[in-house]
Amino acid sequence: MSVPDGQSPGVSDRLDPASPPVVVKLSEVSKRYENGKTAVGDVSLDIRQGEFISFVGPSGCGKSTVFRMIAGLTPPSEGGIEVLGGTSLQARTSNQVAFVFQEATLMPWSSILDNVTLPLKLAGLPAKRRQQEGIQALELVGLGDYAKALPRQLSGGMKMRASIARALVAKPKLLLMDEPFGALDEMTRQTLQEELLAIWQRERDMTVLFVTHNVFEAVYLSTRIAVMTSSPGKVAQLIDVPFAYPREEEFRASPEFGDYVRQVSAALHGPGGRLSRNGA
Repeated sequence: MSVPDGQSPGVSDRLDPASPPVVVKLSEVSKRYENGKTAVGDVSLDIRQGEFISFVGPSGCGKSTVFRMIAGLTPPSEGGIEVLGGTSLQARTSNQVAFVFQEATLMPWSSILDNVTLPLKLAGLPAKRRQQEGIQALELVGLGDYAKALPRQLSGGMKMRASIARALVAKPKLLLMDEPFGALDEMTRQTLQEELLAIWQRERDMTVLFVTHNVFEAVYLSTRIAVMTSSPGKVAQLIDVPFAYPREEEFRASPEFGDYVRQVSAALHGPGGRLSRNGA
Protein backbone atom coordinates (compact mmCIF):
# COMPACT_ATOMS: atom_id res chain seq x y z
CA MET A 1 0.00 0.00 0.00
CA SER A 2 1.56 3.30 -1.05
CA VAL A 3 1.07 6.49 0.93
CA PRO A 4 -1.94 8.13 -0.74
CA ASP A 5 -1.61 11.67 -2.04
CA GLY A 6 -4.20 14.40 -1.75
CA GLN A 7 -5.78 13.25 1.52
CA SER A 8 -6.14 15.82 4.26
CA PRO A 9 -4.72 15.63 6.78
CA GLY A 10 -2.07 13.21 5.50
CA VAL A 11 0.71 11.92 7.68
CA SER A 12 3.24 14.08 5.83
CA ASP A 13 1.33 17.22 6.85
CA ARG A 14 1.59 16.27 10.50
CA LEU A 15 5.18 15.01 10.53
CA ASP A 16 6.98 17.66 8.48
CA PRO A 17 9.59 18.87 11.00
CA ALA A 18 9.80 22.25 9.27
CA SER A 19 6.23 23.28 10.03
CA PRO A 20 4.51 22.16 13.26
CA PRO A 21 5.90 23.54 16.53
CA VAL A 22 7.16 21.28 19.31
CA VAL A 23 4.42 20.99 21.95
CA VAL A 24 6.16 18.53 24.31
CA LYS A 25 9.92 18.45 24.84
CA LEU A 26 11.47 15.82 27.11
CA SER A 27 15.15 16.42 27.80
CA GLU A 28 17.06 13.59 29.54
CA VAL A 29 14.11 12.94 31.85
CA SER A 30 14.42 10.38 34.64
CA LYS A 31 12.13 9.43 37.51
CA ARG A 32 13.28 7.76 40.72
CA TYR A 33 11.02 6.93 43.63
CA GLU A 34 11.81 7.19 47.33
CA ASN A 35 12.41 3.44 47.51
CA GLY A 36 15.30 3.88 45.08
CA LYS A 37 13.59 2.36 42.05
CA THR A 38 14.22 4.14 38.76
CA ALA A 39 11.02 3.96 36.73
CA VAL A 40 12.13 6.10 33.77
CA GLY A 41 15.70 6.67 32.67
CA ASP A 42 17.09 9.41 30.42
CA VAL A 43 14.16 9.91 28.03
CA SER A 44 14.59 12.63 25.40
CA LEU A 45 11.82 13.20 22.87
CA ASP A 46 10.32 16.06 20.84
CA ILE A 47 6.60 15.80 20.06
CA ARG A 48 5.14 18.13 17.45
CA GLN A 49 1.72 19.68 17.16
CA GLY A 50 -0.82 17.42 15.50
CA GLU A 51 1.03 14.16 16.02
CA PHE A 52 -0.57 10.96 17.29
CA ILE A 53 2.15 9.08 19.16
CA SER A 54 1.58 5.72 20.83
CA PHE A 55 3.85 4.42 23.59
CA VAL A 56 4.26 0.65 23.75
CA GLY A 57 6.42 -1.46 26.02
CA PRO A 58 6.35 -4.18 28.67
CA SER A 59 4.33 -3.74 31.85
CA GLY A 60 6.11 -1.57 34.38
CA CYS A 61 8.38 0.11 31.82
CA GLY A 62 7.33 3.61 32.84
CA LYS A 63 4.84 4.51 30.10
CA SER A 64 2.26 5.82 32.56
CA THR A 65 4.97 7.55 34.59
CA VAL A 66 6.05 9.49 31.50
CA PHE A 67 2.45 10.55 30.98
CA ARG A 68 2.04 11.64 34.58
CA MET A 69 5.18 13.78 34.31
CA ILE A 70 3.98 15.37 31.07
CA ALA A 71 0.62 16.09 32.71
CA GLY A 72 2.29 17.72 35.71
CA LEU A 73 0.94 15.11 38.12
CA THR A 74 4.42 14.09 39.29
CA PRO A 75 7.75 15.88 38.83
CA PRO A 76 10.79 14.35 37.12
CA SER A 77 13.78 13.49 39.30
CA GLU A 78 16.18 14.71 36.61
CA GLY A 79 15.93 16.44 33.27
CA GLY A 80 13.46 18.93 31.90
CA ILE A 81 9.92 18.87 30.51
CA GLU A 82 8.41 21.65 28.44
CA VAL A 83 4.73 21.50 27.52
CA LEU A 84 3.12 24.04 25.18
CA GLY A 85 5.92 26.50 25.78
CA GLY A 86 5.81 26.35 29.58
CA THR A 87 5.91 23.90 32.46
CA SER A 88 3.71 20.82 32.72
CA LEU A 89 1.85 22.32 35.67
CA GLN A 90 1.16 25.57 33.80
CA ALA A 91 -0.27 23.66 30.85
CA ARG A 92 -2.49 21.49 33.05
CA THR A 93 -3.87 24.32 35.17
CA SER A 94 -4.73 26.31 32.05
CA ASN A 95 -6.91 23.43 30.78
CA GLN A 96 -4.68 22.91 27.74
CA VAL A 97 -3.93 19.30 28.72
CA ALA A 98 -6.56 16.59 29.25
CA PHE A 99 -6.13 13.04 30.53
CA VAL A 100 -8.19 9.91 29.75
CA PHE A 101 -7.53 6.92 32.00
CA GLN A 102 -8.27 3.23 31.46
CA GLU A 103 -11.27 3.50 33.78
CA ALA A 104 -13.94 6.05 32.89
CA THR A 105 -13.98 7.38 36.52
CA LEU A 106 -17.42 8.94 36.20
CA MET A 107 -19.31 10.22 39.25
CA PRO A 108 -22.10 7.63 39.65
CA TRP A 109 -24.56 10.09 41.24
CA SER A 110 -24.33 12.69 38.47
CA SER A 111 -25.79 12.76 34.98
CA ILE A 112 -23.55 12.16 32.00
CA LEU A 113 -23.84 15.86 31.09
CA ASP A 114 -22.78 16.92 34.59
CA ASN A 115 -19.85 14.50 34.44
CA VAL A 116 -18.73 15.83 31.07
CA THR A 117 -19.02 19.49 32.07
CA LEU A 118 -17.17 19.11 35.39
CA PRO A 119 -13.93 20.67 34.02
CA LEU A 120 -15.92 23.70 32.84
CA LYS A 121 -17.61 24.02 36.23
CA LEU A 122 -14.25 23.92 37.98
CA ALA A 123 -13.05 26.61 35.55
CA GLY A 124 -15.95 28.85 36.60
CA LEU A 125 -17.92 28.92 33.34
CA PRO A 126 -21.61 29.88 33.66
CA ALA A 127 -24.19 27.09 33.63
CA LYS A 128 -25.67 27.93 30.22
CA ARG A 129 -22.26 27.92 28.56
CA ARG A 130 -21.36 24.65 30.30
CA GLN A 131 -24.51 22.99 29.02
CA GLN A 132 -23.92 24.16 25.45
CA GLU A 133 -20.31 22.99 25.42
CA GLY A 134 -21.22 19.73 27.13
CA ILE A 135 -23.92 18.85 24.61
CA GLN A 136 -21.52 19.56 21.75
CA ALA A 137 -18.90 17.26 23.30
CA LEU A 138 -21.47 14.50 23.83
CA GLU A 139 -22.67 14.78 20.24
CA LEU A 140 -19.07 14.57 19.08
CA VAL A 141 -18.75 11.11 20.67
CA GLY A 142 -22.23 9.93 19.73
CA LEU A 143 -23.87 10.37 23.15
CA GLY A 144 -26.11 13.33 22.41
CA ASP A 145 -29.21 11.39 23.51
CA TYR A 146 -27.72 10.34 26.86
CA ALA A 147 -27.09 13.71 28.52
CA LYS A 148 -29.56 13.01 31.35
CA ALA A 149 -28.60 9.35 31.85
CA LEU A 150 -26.62 8.11 34.84
CA PRO A 151 -23.35 6.20 34.36
CA ARG A 152 -24.91 2.91 35.50
CA GLN A 153 -27.27 3.09 32.52
CA LEU A 154 -24.38 3.08 30.03
CA SER A 155 -22.30 0.23 28.62
CA GLY A 156 -18.55 0.11 29.09
CA GLY A 157 -17.93 1.57 25.64
CA MET A 158 -20.44 4.37 26.24
CA LYS A 159 -18.80 5.23 29.56
CA MET A 160 -15.47 5.54 27.79
CA ARG A 161 -17.08 7.80 25.20
CA ALA A 162 -18.32 9.99 28.06
CA SER A 163 -14.83 10.06 29.53
CA ILE A 164 -13.41 11.16 26.17
CA ALA A 165 -16.12 13.84 25.89
CA ARG A 166 -15.15 15.16 29.32
CA ALA A 167 -11.53 15.38 28.17
CA LEU A 168 -12.49 17.18 24.95
CA VAL A 169 -15.01 19.63 26.41
CA ALA A 170 -12.35 22.21 27.30
CA LYS A 171 -10.80 21.88 23.81
CA PRO A 172 -7.33 20.82 24.98
CA LYS A 173 -4.25 21.20 22.82
CA LEU A 174 -2.74 17.99 24.25
CA LEU A 175 -4.74 14.81 24.95
CA LEU A 176 -3.08 12.09 27.05
CA MET A 177 -4.75 8.66 26.90
CA ASP A 178 -3.49 5.89 29.19
CA GLU A 179 -4.80 2.54 27.87
CA PRO A 180 -8.32 3.92 27.45
CA PHE A 181 -9.62 0.92 25.48
CA GLY A 182 -7.83 -1.84 27.37
CA ALA A 183 -10.89 -3.19 29.18
CA LEU A 184 -13.22 -3.20 26.17
CA ASP A 185 -14.17 -6.03 23.83
CA GLU A 186 -12.47 -6.06 20.44
CA MET A 187 -15.46 -4.86 18.42
CA THR A 188 -16.09 -1.89 20.73
CA ARG A 189 -12.38 -1.18 20.83
CA GLN A 190 -12.09 -0.95 17.03
CA THR A 191 -15.17 1.26 16.83
CA LEU A 192 -13.73 3.68 19.38
CA GLN A 193 -10.37 3.66 17.60
CA GLU A 194 -12.10 4.82 14.42
CA GLU A 195 -14.10 7.46 16.28
CA LEU A 196 -11.01 8.73 18.07
CA LEU A 197 -9.16 9.17 14.77
CA ALA A 198 -12.14 11.02 13.32
CA ILE A 199 -12.16 13.43 16.28
CA TRP A 200 -8.39 13.92 16.09
CA GLN A 201 -8.59 14.69 12.36
CA ARG A 202 -11.33 17.24 13.03
CA GLU A 203 -9.22 18.98 15.68
CA ARG A 204 -6.24 19.69 13.43
CA ASP A 205 -4.03 21.26 16.11
CA MET A 206 -4.69 18.69 18.86
CA THR A 207 -1.81 16.35 19.73
CA VAL A 208 -2.59 12.89 21.10
CA LEU A 209 -0.28 10.73 23.22
CA PHE A 210 -1.59 7.20 23.70
CA VAL A 211 -0.41 4.32 25.91
CA THR A 212 -1.30 0.80 24.78
CA HIS A 213 -0.10 -2.78 25.11
CA ASN A 214 -1.81 -3.62 21.80
CA VAL A 215 0.62 -3.41 18.87
CA PHE A 216 -2.23 -3.65 16.32
CA GLU A 217 -3.91 -0.66 17.96
CA ALA A 218 -0.68 1.35 17.98
CA VAL A 219 -0.03 0.78 14.27
CA TYR A 220 -3.61 1.58 13.28
CA LEU A 221 -3.78 4.85 15.21
CA SER A 222 -0.36 6.42 15.15
CA THR A 223 1.83 8.72 13.14
CA ARG A 224 4.76 7.50 15.27
CA ILE A 225 5.28 4.74 17.83
CA ALA A 226 7.68 5.04 20.75
CA VAL A 227 8.92 1.59 21.79
CA MET A 228 10.09 1.56 25.40
CA THR A 229 12.48 -0.81 27.16
CA SER A 230 11.93 -2.64 30.43
CA SER A 231 12.39 -0.70 33.65
CA PRO A 232 14.04 1.73 33.82
CA GLY A 233 12.01 2.80 30.83
CA LYS A 234 13.81 4.37 27.90
CA VAL A 235 12.71 5.05 24.33
CA ALA A 236 14.53 2.30 22.46
CA GLN A 237 13.11 3.07 19.04
CA LEU A 238 10.84 5.56 17.28
CA ILE A 239 8.94 4.06 14.35
CA ASP A 240 7.15 6.23 11.79
CA VAL A 241 3.87 4.88 10.41
CA PRO A 242 3.76 6.82 7.12
CA PHE A 243 0.21 6.13 5.94
CA ALA A 244 -2.31 8.87 5.27
CA TYR A 245 -5.56 9.40 7.11
CA PRO A 246 -8.36 8.52 7.20
CA ARG A 247 -7.34 4.90 7.73
CA GLU A 248 -10.16 2.65 6.66
CA GLU A 249 -10.86 -0.94 7.68
CA GLU A 250 -8.94 -2.15 4.63
CA PHE A 251 -5.74 -0.76 6.16
CA ARG A 252 -5.99 -3.31 8.99
CA ALA A 253 -6.08 -6.13 6.43
CA SER A 254 -3.24 -4.85 4.23
CA PRO A 255 0.18 -6.54 4.01
CA GLU A 256 1.78 -3.21 4.92
CA PHE A 257 -0.17 -3.07 8.18
CA GLY A 258 1.08 -6.56 9.01
CA ASP A 259 4.64 -5.50 8.19
CA TYR A 260 4.51 -2.66 10.69
CA VAL A 261 2.90 -4.84 13.36
CA ARG A 262 5.82 -7.25 12.97
CA GLN A 263 8.34 -4.40 13.04
CA VAL A 264 6.97 -3.00 16.30
CA SER A 265 6.68 -6.46 17.82
CA ALA A 266 10.31 -7.17 16.92
CA ALA A 267 11.43 -3.86 18.42
CA LEU A 268 9.71 -4.84 21.67
CA HIS A 269 11.99 -7.88 21.84
CA GLY A 270 15.17 -5.87 21.49
CA PRO A 271 17.48 -4.70 18.71
CA GLY A 272 18.48 -8.23 17.76
CA GLY A 273 14.99 -8.92 16.44
CA ARG A 274 14.49 -5.63 14.67
CA LEU A 275 12.79 -5.70 11.27
CA SER A 276 13.64 -3.45 8.37
CA ARG A 277 11.24 -0.73 7.27
CA ASN A 278 9.71 -2.95 4.59
CA GLY A 279 9.14 -5.79 7.03
CA ALA A 280 11.76 -8.08 5.51
